[in-house]
Amino acid sequence: MAKYKEQLQGVWHRYEAEHGSVPATAREAVAWGISKGMIEMPKVDPLDKLASDMSTALREEYATDKDGRRYRVNHAVRVSKGGVQYTFWAIMKDAPREHMQKAFIQRREQIVGDCVQLNTDVEAYNAIHEGQRPIQMLFDFRDDIEERKFSAEVAA
Repeated sequence: MAKYKEQLQGVWHRYEAEHGSVPATAREAVAWGISKGMIEMPKVDPLDKLASDMSTALREEYATDKDGRRYRVNHAVRVSKGGVQYTFWAIMKDAPREHMQKAFIQRREQIVGDCVQLNTDVEAYNAIHEGQRPIQMLFDFRDDIEERKFSAEVAA
């Protein structure tokens, strides 16, 4: 998979070099890469496509509880067995506590990982552009969470 991703990264960098350093969509770069014979249209396994679409649909299903909170209905837990990663889905109202605890911990770890990477990206950008006023990022989300909860309550 790494070689495939590196191939796509190479297409992106060649696209950018040919078109200048301007923001562009991945779709534009992929279409250009196909037209240049750098990459081929993938042959898609219909079951993989449907499973991917189902995972997206499950992730996007919400309900409202008796107190008016909008919550995710379905929750996933990733498990590796024999070097293969599986994703097990469960409906929150019927899921065992152990499944939900793992799902919440895994989601929290994703958020922490995203924050660590965002912090690294901001630091790197600031170092590259040290003549400019540095971009500052705050990672204490308590006020943001309360503000969003309040605005959701007002909207309801």
